[in-house]
Amino acid sequence: MHTSAVFLIEFGAIILSLGLLGRLAGRFSFSPIPLYLLAGLAFGKGGLLPLGTSEEFVAIGAEIGVVLLLLMLGLEYTASDLVSNLKTQYPAGLVDAALNALPGAAMALLLGWGPVAAVVLAGVTWISSSGVIAKVLGDLGRLGNRETPVILSILVLEDLSMAVYLPIITALLAGAGLASGSVTLAIALGAAALVLVVAVRYGRLISRFVSSDDPEKLLLVVLGLTLLVAGLAQQLQVSAAVGAFLVGIALSGEVAEGAHNLLSPLRDLFAAVFFVFFGLHTDPASIPPVLLPALALALVTAVTKIATGYWAAGRAGISTKGRWRAGGALVARGEFSIVIAGLAVTAGIEPSLGPLATAYVLILVVLGPLTARFTEPLGTRLTAVVRRRRPAVTPPEAEAAPEPAGRAPGA
Repeated sequence: MHTSAVFLIEFGAIILSLGLLGRLAGRFSFSPIPLYLLAGLAFGKGGLLPLGTSEEFVAIGAEIGVVLLLLMLGLEYTASDLVSNLKTQYPAGLVDAALNALPGAAMALLLGWGPVAAVVLAGVTWISSSGVIAKVLGDLGRLGNRETPVILSILVLEDLSMAVYLPIITALLAGAGLASGSVTLAIALGAAALVLVVAVRYGRLISRFVSSDDPEKLLLVVLGLTLLVAGLAQQLQVSAAVGAFLVGIALSGEVAEGAHNLLSPLRDLFAAVFFVFFGLHTDPASIPPVLLPALALALVTAVTKIATGYWAAGRAGISTKGRWRAGGALVARGEFSIVIAGLAVTAGIEPSLGPLATAYVLILVVLGPLTARFTEPLGTRLTAVVRRRRPAVTPPEAEAAPEPAGRAPGA
């Protein structure tokens, strides 16, 4: 009985704090994500009020939060939208990998950590946080913007790439042989392809199966199906986020609209828990020693992510403002980066890699909502300044050219 009471007090205090922080952020028209993360630091190990009995429940709630964030994002698009975007945006995925994985690998090699650690840190800096970005896009009211499908395509390509990357890195960390690693990779790729085919080809049948006039039944079926598919996907070495996202795109029409309305409050609750959980496992004392390299890496890869989004949106014919918004929205890193770093820490590859990755992610998960909000106005001003300066240089050249032609008639 005592344990149950402590759990209720702890979890109630967390939810109440999140509600108050959310109201504070809303008053200033600011995303609450950084405040949720700071709350996690306060409640975590080494913080002001470390949790005890509720930590395990918070961990489960955090996983559900990521799943619901990606499900809701998937409900915004149809399967045909996904396929067409992936076909047109795969070059952006290649540019994304090159620009954002290489800085992480270079930092690891500069620190003398070796090639395996370089592959690990490359993954940490490469993958954006689908959970954070989905939440930010919702908070800013941009889910229906023209650049959002481009952002979504890049995120999906990254998540699908994890189906290949995670088995490879797991094999490298474990020192597995070529045969064992190949089998794991084949299973992961096959599972991802199966889920995608089912979502694209049988989406209408799934919608009919899920459809119900009773909100309670619709909520239970959609939520149960999403968690089931996400769990099966993760069991097969595919991201649970990918599974949840594909369930979302498989649902369409009135079913998707009804599910969106019913699940929105649950998404907001568990998404907030996810961001708290992120801060819970960070000891504030471990951050200062690696803060400078983490900050340098964060600044470099923030710029490379903005460049990736800007270039990808430009390929899709998006306006300049939309290109800046796409780039700024992609900056945040999160759940995948921590998972990748955690694998390396468990394998004992490099003791400093864990704190560096944690500090790096915390910097960008705080910076990400800011870049999503302010990159467009700053980029627009920068573009305007550049355009104003160009005419100041070109007119003398333009006036000098016709002058000989003007003198010729009077000669």
